[in-house]
Amino acid sequence: MSELSGEVVAEYRQNGFVRVPGILSPVEVERFREAATAYLAKHRSESLEKGGVFAQLVNVWQQDAIGRELTLHPGVARVAEQLAGVPVRVWHDQLLVKEPHNNAATEFHQDRPYWPHVNDRHSLSAWIALVDVPPERGCMTFLPGSHHQTTLQPQNLHDEDDLFQLAPALRWSPRVTVPLRAGDCTFHNSYTGHMALPNRTDLARLAHVTIYMDAATQYNGHPHPVTDPLSLKPGDPLDGDTFPQPH
Repeated sequence: MSELSGEVVAEYRQNGFVRVPGILSPVEVERFREAATAYLAKHRSESLEKGGVFAQLVNVWQQDAIGRELTLHPGVARVAEQLAGVPVRVWHDQLLVKEPHNNAATEFHQDRPYWPHVNDRHSLSAWIALVDVPPERGCMTFLPGSHHQTTLQPQNLHDEDDLFQLAPALRWSPRVTVPLRAGDCTFHNSYTGHMALPNRTDLARLAHVTIYMDAATQYNGHPHPVTDPLSLKPGDPLDGDTFPQPH
């Protein structure tokens, strides 16, 4: 992928999200979709999400060679660094799947309050569609400008009102729904409020998400499924082979 224009970077900085079409070629999409489908079939029971809204399989890149290629995809990483404006590392990836005719929405929330990070401000997610994701298949809706809300506690993504109780002004913010074709990607700041619509179609919604953090991010000591097995101490850098720089 070529360098992003200044207008696209400015749009991301203003709104906290941006759509980048065609970040994967059709050949790549087919290859990564087939690998994701096979991985899901083997690992569905390992989903971290137990509420029935979606399947969430984390750190696919550590277990699947083709998934690793996507998580460390240099073109996606190059866009992430342009948007973040700083060197980045992979925090983790996740395969997010909404099964057919799953009528549950993923309610509005921010990502960053869940993470055990300090000394970061530029973390962001690349949400890559591996199938066409129109609104009826569960595409995302964003709250432009909500990334300036950086002091909120973690929100309940099963409660449609939780984020708005914590930040009442966001209830009246414009809401932008972003359909994606297979191979398109949205990048969103980790503080940007977002939700995903239900999947009411006959096809599973497959999305691969690579989450990037500032390369200098440190661990704050709070529990998290990614860091719990690592015996880290507060202040330790999140670096090395576990959190690679995707170059």
